Amino acid sequence: MKLDAIDMKLLALLQDNAELQISELADRVGLSTTPCWRRVQRLKEAGVITKQVSLVNRKAVNVAVTVFVGIRTSHHNQKWFDNFRATVEAIPEVVEFYRMSGEVDYLLRVVVPDIAAYDAVYKRLTASIELSDVSSSFAMEELKYTTALPLGYAV
Repeated sequence: MKLDAIDMKLLALLQDNAELQISELADRVGLSTTPCWRRVQRLKEAGVITKQVSLVNRKAVNVAVTVFVGIRTSHHNQKWFDNFRATVEAIPEVVEFYRMSGEVDYLLRVVVPDIAAYDAVYKRLTASIELSDVSSSFAMEELKYTTALPLGYAV
């Protein structure tokens, strides 16, 4: 899908506040409400906008500790991966999960209330699947956090 300047403005506005009413969006991008609504619907149908969510304050729900977990494995077959993926997806404290290049095979971002809670996650993970190495790093301070994607690369 080719995105024009109005689409980019809509995406920027919606990334900042998905609760904006269509009339407010339309006003900010210089359209009437119906064409604006159609554009937003087109962005959703094309998969550019995948979902709208509410961001929850981690401290307010007692999961302010962030742990980055690097995992190495000596297994690289589909059966092992399917089991590993199912294990990771079943752990709600894992909020991001990546397959990596380089020294670490997988990277997880885990949110928990404290070290004891992370230890329970660690034990659940290592009891369920064979891993070569698990390395955990606790974030000391969050310096930048955003869910907004840079839109300057869109074509």
